[in-house]
Amino acid sequence: MSDPSHAATHEEEHTGPVKNPKQLLTAVFFSFVIPIFIIIGLVYYVTAQNKPAAGTVNMEKSVAQRIQKIGSVEIRDANREMKTGEEVYAAQCSACHANGAAGSPKFGDVKAWAPRIKTGYDALWNSALKGKNAMGAQGGGDYTDYEIARAVVYLTNGSGGKFAAPVKPAAEAPN
Repeated sequence: MSDPSHAATHEEEHTGPVKNPKQLLTAVFFSFVIPIFIIIGLVYYVTAQNKPAAGTVNMEKSVAQRIQKIGSVEIRDANREMKTGEEVYAAQCSACHANGAAGSPKFGDVKAWAPRIKTGYDALWNSALKGKNAMGAQGGGDYTDYEIARAVVYLTNGSGGKFAAPVKPAAEAPN
């Protein structure tokens, strides 16, 4: 026959860590909640690496700026005919200076040009090359600095100035 004391120890050996229903509910709850928080944390960790840098609005544009080339080569026809000041004015400057757009002085308006002409040719030429107020920089575009200088002289002399025509730069000697 069986020994009752042996049966009691045998039942205790087969019981698990959960002794009552409250412990069972707690174990089930945490077995679902903890893995969910771990998954959320992993997803956040993985996707946090792909966020754009602070202050960037357009991710494609910011990436393009970061990987842009350091320099560029622009090939121009060295033998092309230089444009006159009037041609450059008609093609580039007249868009604003013909009608006074964005507060620009109109071509031929002696009163508006007088204080600007007093600053001198070099100041006006630098303003044209680098830009000033609403006028964008004209240097480095479709026209050489010499052609921009010719346009400055044409525009100012047509508006009361008396600047001499700029001197054409000497051609660079090949190396």
